[in-house]
Formats: sequence, C-alpha cells, structure tokens
Amino acid sequence: MMAAGICTAGAMLLLGATGLMNLIYKLIPRCVVRGIQLSQGLSFALNAVEYVRKEQDFSKPNYGNGEKRGWLGLDGLILSIFCACFIVIVSGCGEAGEDAGEEVENGDERERAVRKAIASLPSAFLVFSLGVVFAFIRKPKMVYEIRFGPSRMEVVKISKQAWKTGFVKGTIPQLPLSVLNSVIAVCKLSNDLFPAGKRLSATSVSVTVGAMNLVGCWFGAMPCCHGAGGLAGQYKFGGRSGTCVVILGVVKLGLGLALGSSLVVVLREFPVGVLGVLLLFAGIELAMASRDVNSKEDAFAMLVCSAVSLVGSSAALGFLCGIVVHLLLKPDKVVMMVIKLVCGLKRRCC
Repeated sequence: MMAAGICTAGAMLLLGATGLMNLIYKLIPRCVVRGIQLSQGLSFALNAVEYVRKEQDFSKPNYGNGEKRGWLGLDGLILSIFCACFIVIVSGCGEAGEDAGEEVENGDERERAVRKAIASLPSAFLVFSLGVVFAFIRKPKMVYEIRFGPSRMEVVKISKQAWKTGFVKGTIPQLPLSVLNSVIAVCKLSNDLFPAGKRLSATSVSVTVGAMNLVGCWFGAMPCCHGAGGLAGQYKFGGRSGTCVVILGVVKLGLGLALGSSLVVVLREFPVGVLGVLLLFAGIELAMASRDVNSKEDAFAMLVCSAVSLVGSSAALGFLCGIVVHLLLKPDKVVMMVIKLVCGLKRRCC
C-alpha cells in the first residue's frame, strides 16, 4: 500500500510540475466531470445507507454483509435517524445557514433570530461528539486502554515485490481516479462553490497531492488526497474558507501527538450508524454539484458516465465512456480538443 501511494504520488507530482495536469483540466468537458462527481457522490451515499442499515465489522473483508441493525441501542437505527433529522434541521439542503433569516419572508425578527441561531450550530461537530460520548458509554473500560504520547514512527521498508505489486495493483487502477476526483473534480467543485474566490490551480493541487504522499507514505501514513467528497463535506457542514481545514489539521496533529494509536481504541467503538449519516450528507452534497447541467446532450453524457462508473465500479471506465459519448454527440468538439492539445503540447516543447 505504501509503494502504491509513493508511485501514485510521483506520477501526480510529475503531471503537476510539467503542466500536463493543467492541460488535462482544460480539455475535459464539464459534463464528464459532473458525471464523475455524481457517481462518486451516489457511491458515498449508497455505502452510507449500508452503514446505517447493517452491522459493520471493518476488520473483515466482507464487512458490508452484516446483519440488519436493530432499532434500539447505542448504535441503533433510532440514533442514526435522530442524527440525520438534526443535520437536516440545522443545515437544510446544503446552504449551512446562509441567508437563513431571509427564508422567513413574513416572519418577525424573533423568528429570524431563532432560525439564524439554529443554522449557526456546528451540526457535524455535535453529531461526531455525540458519537464519541456513545463510544465511551458502549465500552467504559477503554479509558484504561488509552496511553498518552505519540506512536513510534519508523521508515517503512519496501521490498522489490511490494514495489511491483503496489504499482500494478495499486497505482495503475488508482491514478485515473486520483486525477479525476482528487484534482479535476476538486478544482471544478471549488470554483463552483466559491465563484468569487481565487481560482484553484490544477497544477498546485496535483503537486501538493504528490508532495504530501511522497513524504508521508515513507513513514506509514495512509495515502491521502484533496478529494472532492471531503471538500463537499466541509462545505455542507459550514466550511467557507481554508481556516476550517487548518483548524481540523491542527486538531488532528494534536490528537496524534497526544494519544497516538490509542485513538484506534475510541474509533473502534464509534457508532458506525452515525458515521454513515455524516458520509450520507457529504455524498449528497457532492452529487448535487451536477444540478447545473442544463442541456440534454450534456445530461446524457453525464448520466452515461455516472452509470458506468457505478455499475462497473471504475471511474476510469465511466470517464472514458462519458468522453466518447460527449464527442459523438458534439463532433465539432473533437476538432477543438485536438487543436487545444496540439497548441498546448507545442507551448510545452517551445
């Protein structure tokens, strides 16, 4: 896994540093990007529903085939439904409280104040905190299993076979998804959510994804990225600037240095149904980015891309089908795409 992360990171860094990622970003039609976002969002939402409906044991490969979750208990359906209703009441359909007072056209000032107060609540943080409390209630003795201090870090030793397996089984299938969901979709979604803000560069996103994994994976860090799902989740639950991500990073660093691997003890008892509710709303927010596709041709290409991605479980295959359908529907785009590609490559060479 570390070898796959390092190889993928090297490819992302190379694509960003050479400017090829920015060229790819300009060539890919918006409807295909929307198809990838729709399929990823629906995939998150479908997995989230399974988390809520069924018991999950993530230590097993087929953890999704558990028994149906009961209604009662500290990880029951009633708890999940309560958390879902709370998020809907606070965050609404995704605006996270923006202009909440204006929704009450004929109401008095007191009603507007109440709506704004409700909308200002950090719904995701409160739901997560409730899950942590329930985790300690489910297993009170885990307090004695917590050890303070960071875990010992060491450089991962990667064998030749691990490099080969990681590249073939990890990097090759992962790279198209990383390019599409971790760079292209992130840039498109960021520019959609913050049209008045600074335009996000595909080059900078690609370079930072590569750099952080080239460093972290050597020490056993799980490969990570600027996923569109994470951005959608941050926006859904109130994030409106980079400060919220900085705060989240500082908190994670603090917890890692203070508790280390003891965090796993708490997370193991965290109610999976509550986790499913949070993932559900993040997935819906990501899928809602596709609502701005207006023309019938673009909608058709988007839905083909999403359907193939979901059924075939391959974003690369869905992307390829979406591109083919888009070009077949708009043959004039083929000529323009070839011209852009030739001009872009000529500028790189000269």
